Amino acid sequence: MTRRALLASLAAAPLLQAADDFLEELSHRSFRLLWEHSDSTTGLTVDRARTDGTREPRAANIASIASTGFALSGLCIAAERKWITARQAADRVLVTLHAFDTRIENHRGWYFHFLDATSGERAWKSELSSIDTALLLCGVLTARQYFHGDSEISKLATRIWERVDFQWMLNGSPNILSHGWKPESGFLPSRWAKTSEGYLIYLLGIGSPTHPLPPDSWYAWERTPVIYDGFTYVSGAPLFTHQYPQAWFDLRGVRDKPPSNLNYFENAITATKANRAFCLDLAKEFPKSYSADIWGISASDGEKGYHAWGNPPNPDSIDGTVVPCAAAGSLMFQPDLCAATLRNMRDRFGDRVWTRYGFVDAFNPTTGWVDNNVLGIDQGITLLSAENARSGNVWKWFMRNPECPRALHSCGFT
Repeated sequence: MTRRALLASLAAAPLLQAADDFLEELSHRSFRLLWEHSDSTTGLTVDRARTDGTREPRAANIASIASTGFALSGLCIAAERKWITARQAADRVLVTLHAFDTRIENHRGWYFHFLDATSGERAWKSELSSIDTALLLCGVLTARQYFHGDSEISKLATRIWERVDFQWMLNGSPNILSHGWKPESGFLPSRWAKTSEGYLIYLLGIGSPTHPLPPDSWYAWERTPVIYDGFTYVSGAPLFTHQYPQAWFDLRGVRDKPPSNLNYFENAITATKANRAFCLDLAKEFPKSYSADIWGISASDGEKGYHAWGNPPNPDSIDGTVVPCAAAGSLMFQPDLCAATLRNMRDRFGDRVWTRYGFVDAFNPTTGWVDNNVLGIDQGITLLSAENARSGNVWKWFMRNPECPRALHSCGFT
């Protein structure tokens, strides 16, 4: 069976019209944040904003390069769905790529995590972030293929992508990457050594045409087995860690070679089901928050600040917070199940949680707390996952970059 035929056989049944209409509205609202809160002179997208459209005072003009990577991919979706014109989307992409090519500081191709959205200067003494640069690169490569007929976009995107020195980020290790680097203190002590969203960086690095990682890097990090409520899968961190890499890399119907021999797409489906089962067990303690119809825990805001909520089987201070992007980010894995819970959230809690930019970042039915913020990365994964569930377009555009299937081949995926 050819890969094209295999992917066709794996495609989910078309969503019911009501679910598709809901996802159109959710996607459009999520994109609105990325469109309205990206700087017109740099294209940089803010880390967070308030649900009423104003900026959050504690981060009024602070952009995230990860949010910007989601926004670049979101521009392709918006042009395809005609929420904006193709020219508007291309112009915003060009502004962003020009900024990253010549205006925004980089070191060996890596960028600082947080930047001033207007000046592009480093903010909060943040690190050169390996994972956030990777998320940015995914947006750059998606735009390169969507606008493949635009020679300037192609030239700029290729230059940004090819100057990233993945080998330098190994910091002396033969195959395990660092989390990042600071000019004041050097490399961060943490490494991408266990199951996490970090596998996105390994795939990009192995596919690099200029500074590639050795394919052995793919098998050097630890796969952490989890058994919960009859579900067996590999995990080690919140649900978003399964979602981010596969928002771009199409891993349907393939697995890597032994000893891993893992189908990462099926693994993410299992992780999503386990997350729901975990919430159902937590409903005994938080009956107002979780049920078969309302579930979802991932990293998010909470009443006491940002928190990477626990995972099965560890409750880890979970207090009844519901995180909409947990289910939304898994739409590409379980479209019907996730769409249903998101519609239930909107129908049950209404305008308290359903805003100009889609869902608030988090809310707690047990205490009555509702966040007044939305985050670029959370609206971003909502938008991309919904699009993949509906059309597979982000997978299609991204995987047209020849380096991406080549990386899978180098790792031994079959």
